[in-house]
Amino acid sequence: MSTPHLRNVLQGICLCLLFPLPALGQDYQVKHLEPANWWVGMKYNQIELLVHGDNIGAAQAVIDYPGVGVVNTETADSANYLFVTLKIDANAKPGRFPIRFVVGNEEKSQFNFELLTREKNSAQRQGFSAKDAIYLITPDRFANGNSANDAMPGLTEQPKREFNGGRHGGDIAGMTQHLDYIAKMGFTQIWPNPLTENNQPEYSYHGYAATNLYLIDARYGTNEEFKAFVKKAKQKGLGVIQDIVLNHIGSKHWWMTDLPEKDWINFPEKYTETSHRRTTVQDPYAAPADKELFVSGWFVPSMPDVNQRNPHLANYLIQNTLWWIEYAGLSGVREDTYGYADEKFLSRWAQTVMEEYPNFTIVGEEWSSNPAIVAHWQRGKINKSGHTPYMPSVMDFPLHDALRAALSEEESWGTGVIRLYEALANDFLYPDPFNLVIFPENHDTSRIYSVLNEDVDLFKMAMVYMATMRGIPQFYYGSEVLMTSPKERDDGAVRADMPGGWNGDDKNAFSGKGLSAKEKDAQQFIKSLLGWRKKSDVIHHGKLMHFAPVDGVYVYFRYLDDKKIMVVLNKNKQEKTLALQRFDSLLAGTNSARDVLGNKKVALEGQLQLPAKSSLVLELQ
Repeated sequence: MSTPHLRNVLQGICLCLLFPLPALGQDYQVKHLEPANWWVGMKYNQIELLVHGDNIGAAQAVIDYPGVGVVNTETADSANYLFVTLKIDANAKPGRFPIRFVVGNEEKSQFNFELLTREKNSAQRQGFSAKDAIYLITPDRFANGNSANDAMPGLTEQPKREFNGGRHGGDIAGMTQHLDYIAKMGFTQIWPNPLTENNQPEYSYHGYAATNLYLIDARYGTNEEFKAFVKKAKQKGLGVIQDIVLNHIGSKHWWMTDLPEKDWINFPEKYTETSHRRTTVQDPYAAPADKELFVSGWFVPSMPDVNQRNPHLANYLIQNTLWWIEYAGLSGVREDTYGYADEKFLSRWAQTVMEEYPNFTIVGEEWSSNPAIVAHWQRGKINKSGHTPYMPSVMDFPLHDALRAALSEEESWGTGVIRLYEALANDFLYPDPFNLVIFPENHDTSRIYSVLNEDVDLFKMAMVYMATMRGIPQFYYGSEVLMTSPKERDDGAVRADMPGGWNGDDKNAFSGKGLSAKEKDAQQFIKSLLGWRKKSDVIHHGKLMHFAPVDGVYVYFRYLDDKKIMVVLNKNKQEKTLALQRFDSLLAGTNSARDVLGNKKVALEGQLQLPAKSSLVLELQ
């Protein structure tokens, strides 16, 4: 026997030991079954399993477990998929049982499914609200707590910290290690950008191109580590909001090599990009083709647009959201690119989540400066189109845009802080404006400190406005230490590494090492501001009255029963005198106040002297 031939025989023996030759019928082995578990006592007690395996479509699912039955089995366009609907009775007991896959009278394979016990009061969990302050984190850029998972087997993109668009190594361990810091800063909710697997060849760090919707990316950690992170956060008074994407997946998702159904994704034959014309959803004159292009087009070639009009995919996405809420113990969901998905599906998705968790909070991203477009999606809105929304909250992009313009442009009759006044005047469009998420910046926009030309006084004004305005404030990691970015959008630069998140960093936001006096001052300012906000019922539940700005000075009040807070923003570059007579309707009977930021008593006797570019928060006494 020749040496090459002998080598081939030996290699064949080794391969057989590692990967035994398939036994008869092994074509039917289950590769994926999702979800792989459920919970007893869920309102949503009829679930549709997506089963994937070679030729599994020829099989029937058989279950012999008290309280659980197979309602229906459906084949897919691909012979390698099966949809199995289970009914879980209220009297079913938690436990593990096999789902047997049978062809004729012969069992070909089985999968052990598990029924779990729900956490106590799971259905009544409290979502985030106006009493909270949200800390948005891009996990890859926050802190590297476990360098051993920076590169993982089977995951394509390797760490490259010197590249803005690469993976830098931040992970769940890093976020967990700094929970005390986040809590002590005064934040009460954490919203990490998506943590699910993104096994894309490049630019996978942002998380918005998922390749497995039931799996945490191994470079961040494991499902169990994420669950433990949520539990530890809760122990420190912090809720966790999961970022979920219903509109698209990553091009390397395992579905893409063998789609279950021909219409599983939109435009499967030829890449077609979305128009981003979000007005077409409500436009009474929009051509149907224009609306279809907006909803069904892809963002980019690496993000296939999924078709929620396919009933099996719709079930899959709804169940996936419920699964993560229940599994991880979430306090909220932020849904990405909300308006791009099918309207009817979005209504059903949000309704199902809120029926399962009546006190929960979902916030959707509708990136529009037009409040009429944004309001369309909030629960309680009566839409002429007939769309019924069930989502409690929406990201307030109109106010975000108004704030950035108001504080960065020169004052005139129609520019400057008047933009904030006029933006709020549109609140009549929203069913519940006090439940909107407000924000000065996020992972997709330039840093607010840079937009304001690195003016610390104006930066503090923006922070005061966020902390005292109606709604639920969201802040972006690193703002507290004045992180910067280009003024024009540059995602990699905006999502820069948190100082101190990596061994050897010159600066450390967590310990204060290497921070400048200006950065330390900003950090302490936000800590004090949010510490006060956390205890202020007036901010959490109070009403709002504002007065039209005059000469670059904007005044508004928050009030609840006999408690009142007066906020004064002087954007001018010079000191101003504010006559108080105009505010008598709210100041009557009050002659002093406590300056929250300065922690001192202020007399309210006819007028106030306002330093240049100053913010006053006054608790009336």
